[in-house]
Amino acid sequence: MDSRHIGIGMTSQRTRLRMVERLREQGIRDETVLAAMGEVPRHIFIDEALASRAYEDLSLPIGFGQTISAPLTVARMLELARGGRTPMRALEIGTGCGYQAAVLARIAKEVFSVERIAALLGRARRSLRELRTGNVKLKHADGNFGLPDLAPFDLIVMAAAAPEVPEALTTQLDVGGRLVMPIGTREQRLVLIERTDKGLVETRLEDVHFVPLLPGTRV
Repeated sequence: MDSRHIGIGMTSQRTRLRMVERLREQGIRDETVLAAMGEVPRHIFIDEALASRAYEDLSLPIGFGQTISAPLTVARMLELARGGRTPMRALEIGTGCGYQAAVLARIAKEVFSVERIAALLGRARRSLRELRTGNVKLKHADGNFGLPDLAPFDLIVMAAAAPEVPEALTTQLDVGGRLVMPIGTREQRLVLIERTDKGLVETRLEDVHFVPLLPGTRV
């Protein structure tokens, strides 16, 4: 890992570990998720001008009207989606800058991530390559449809809000699998969907705020 990844001052490993302690204090209990977040240098995924704020509990702009979610939001969604298991195959809808995919790569055996904006996907690919993250595969596609050719998945996380749960995604969940995503337009809530032998079980959780899930792709 080069010096940029290690960081200095407000981007140092010590600052990152303070972030992890804060997440623990805020109620995150999954030590696997906490360890993964302690390993990934969040500052390399955002603009250098904002790097000093990388480990604050803030969402930050990454261009194209998109944001990197706050650390607590990432930790909460991954804790819910993992459910104490070691997922074999994970699907992320909304690669963005690639940060959550990098954390997921330390939780799941295989990660597939979809992004509709090609320029963001290119950036994410470079950052993940820098970290030698070999178990993440990125695809430029419309996240509304997931990746049916690669289903089923036992973990799906969506980093954008939809008016309702896309049926295309629930059908791609394996039995025992979990989908975590925000639902709503002006008012949004985090939702956990679990596929059981008897069907889908939906649990509505806390209020959240995400960018909307948009259709189609762009360069």
